[in-house]
Amino acid sequence: MASRTIWKGAISFGLVHIPVGLHTATTESGVDFDWLDKRSMDPVGYKRINKRTGKEIDKDNIVKGVEYEDGQYVIVSPEEIADAYPRTTQTIEIQQFVDAAGVPFVYLERPYYVAPINKGHKVYALLRDTLAKTGKIGIARVVIQTKQHLAALIPSGDALVLNLMRWGDEVRPADGLDLPKAGAKGMSPSASELKMAKMLVDDMSGDWDPEQYKDEFKAAVMELVEKKARAGKTETVIAPQEDAPAYADNVIDLTELLQRSLKGGKAAGKAAPASAPADAGSAKKAAPRKTAAKKAPAKGAAKSPAKSAKATKATKATNASGKTRKAA
Repeated sequence: MASRTIWKGAISFGLVHIPVGLHTATTESGVDFDWLDKRSMDPVGYKRINKRTGKEIDKDNIVKGVEYEDGQYVIVSPEEIADAYPRTTQTIEIQQFVDAAGVPFVYLERPYYVAPINKGHKVYALLRDTLAKTGKIGIARVVIQTKQHLAALIPSGDALVLNLMRWGDEVRPADGLDLPKAGAKGMSPSASELKMAKMLVDDMSGDWDPEQYKDEFKAAVMELVEKKARAGKTETVIAPQEDAPAYADNVIDLTELLQRSLKGGKAAGKAAPASAPADAGSAKKAAPRKTAAKKAPAKGAAKSPAKSAKATKATKATNASGKTRKAA
């Protein structure tokens, strides 16, 4: 089955713009257990419940607050939240090229395949091969469905992979862990120990083959499910339909600008802002903002920013409204 393009835009660095589309590179491998009412086999959802009174609340009486101290909240209006959303640019804007080995794996979060569209194939191959030969990756910013991400553009075989990254304040330092210091006295192995360890590693070494690693829990559960299904032990569940997410599809094709920039270098002048023309494309970009503001985050999406990020937003909201409300 053909992969669906979930985002279209351009890779941008200097005067170089490469029109590309993003494709999901992973799939959920776990077992997805749904909640069902055992009396009627109806899907069970979540209610809006007041945690103090236990009563259900109408959505019109719900506001959004950010806790900046224990029990102290700042209320942020939908308009203020909308103003805080990053503006969609449809651009993977590379900020810097760094050594691939210099980025710890702990910062990498979710990969997407990047594929060229329109006439971007040759320039795409040029960037991919250059990164592969130099051992570099591109550190970029990208906005996907109103959320701004830090990302790494990484060559992988024939493809470029855009791996969304965790922000610096989302990764905890290892300073507080009881770790053996490299080269510390009493921790350095002897020559014979190193030799035996290397022999063991060599003996267990082989080519990477992801097919030999399976989720044993999922396999066991699905085997049980298939066994019960063959025995006729199934229930009919009619689930409510959900709207498919809308994605912006306007593309900035600046291949000609790329060719001029390669010939003229920096003398060709600064790159034009990577924003789409103010036409029907603007309406397309506005749609994801509206959808994201109303819908809950998709399963597997990145969690809310760290506490320090909450405090920063809370301070900004307090200055705007001048009101601080105490939690009930």
